Amino acid sequence: MAALAGAVAALSAYQRTVDLDVGQVRLSIDPGHRGALDVYVPLVDWGIRYESIRFPARLHVDLRTVDRRAAVRLAQGGSIDVRRVQDEARDAIAAYLRQAIVVTTLGALLLGLLVALAVRGRRGPPLRVTAAVAAGASLLVAVLLVTLLPPRGDLDEPQYYAYGPDIPRALQVLEDLQRSTGVLDQELDQQLVGLARLVSDPASRTPLRDAPHLTIASDLHNNVLATSLLGRVAGSGPLLFVGDLTDRGSAVEAALLRRVVDLGDPFLFVSGNHDSDTLTRSLARRGAIVLTEDGPLDRDGDPPRPRSDADRVVRVDGIRIAGYADPTERRRAEGFRDRYDDAGPTEAQQTAFADWAERLADRADVIMVHQPAMLDVLRERWREDPPRRAPVLVVGHTHRASLEREGPVTIVNGGSIGAGGSGGLAEASAAIGIARLVYRMTDGRFTPLAADLVAVDPGTGSATARRERLDRPADEDEDGAPTTGARSVPAPAD
Repeated sequence: MAALAGAVAALSAYQRTVDLDVGQVRLSIDPGHRGALDVYVPLVDWGIRYESIRFPARLHVDLRTVDRRAAVRLAQGGSIDVRRVQDEARDAIAAYLRQAIVVTTLGALLLGLLVALAVRGRRGPPLRVTAAVAAGASLLVAVLLVTLLPPRGDLDEPQYYAYGPDIPRALQVLEDLQRSTGVLDQELDQQLVGLARLVSDPASRTPLRDAPHLTIASDLHNNVLATSLLGRVAGSGPLLFVGDLTDRGSAVEAALLRRVVDLGDPFLFVSGNHDSDTLTRSLARRGAIVLTEDGPLDRDGDPPRPRSDADRVVRVDGIRIAGYADPTERRRAEGFRDRYDDAGPTEAQQTAFADWAERLADRADVIMVHQPAMLDVLRERWREDPPRRAPVLVVGHTHRASLEREGPVTIVNGGSIGAGGSGGLAEASAAIGIARLVYRMTDGRFTPLAADLVAVDPGTGSATARRERLDRPADEDEDGAPTTGARSVPAPAD
């Protein structure tokens, strides 16, 4: 245990600053995280993350300074040998990793031997045994680091993130850089020291400036403090709220949240397992579009009577949207008791949803349903027989933002806009989460272009954002070659 503690301490403490032709970078390792290579640029307050490390640690490459002579040379029309900078950066990272592995192994061995010496003479194994254990643990650490710490494979699936309040601006800077390959080579390769070809074929993608978007939120759980944030993000566009607006769905909660229907233009809602029939009727009477599997509730909150599947879909700014009420929503007649089962929806409920969704697949552009587990049967069917074009599936419930793509199927979860709710703020891991779906309409046809996932720490106010383009099929790589399997960010159960 002492040897392992020494390894973690040495790995965390060892840093190195390297001077390159274009500037200075600092290299460090932060253990205890999902393995990734992080490239961060404080000058513009944003960075890029590659999940290419199998060891549970993040390798940080931070650009600290920019060489003034290099900047002047560029300003005067000169150029920089990008290939040379790439080679310098690669060699610097390789040398740092070798040194970090040696330092970590020595740290593990020294602390392990120190503890072995400290406990000698007491009851227990003799010094030669404990010293051998310390040496063996140190050797194991070295083997794991050599095998798992260096980045592997192509760096072709970047995640972009930023800290601070100016998240949209950081994302817009990225989109501006993606306009042409020349700008990408000059700006990103210089600022990020050319560690990898960060984005391929940027000029062929549709620019996102001034593109319309849908705001996606869920799981407010009666946290009225978050409604102002929701209103600012939604602006004057459509707001899709995917369930769990309240904790019990009572009339008192519905009254407290009466202004929520004014936050989107319009406000579209499907119920979650914490909502109720009382709440949905109240929202409909206040002007919200409350969707059920039979279509929207009428202005009096009464259930619809569809004559055909076309009546189950509403049009918002030309987008065809359908929703499915949660089968475990609470009922006033039952005293708002909790009907949710921790085992999740039954197979019959999943099958009923799959039958319904398949009937509407050609009629809807977006389908809203609260519980991701409701999609299991549908996803299995579409995995075996992929549709030519599938609607975007919008879910909630997990309190964790995620974006999942498999063939033509895209599933977006914005997380929890209420950070666990007014009664669940002790849920320390919950972040304020919200998503945006950027799209275009061409000749009446809806095409999703990108999904933005934004998470805000309710304690510190720090924020991160991730954008993924959706205008390339999920089963094609950067060069257009087919691939297999789903790409996802996993989310835990509710």
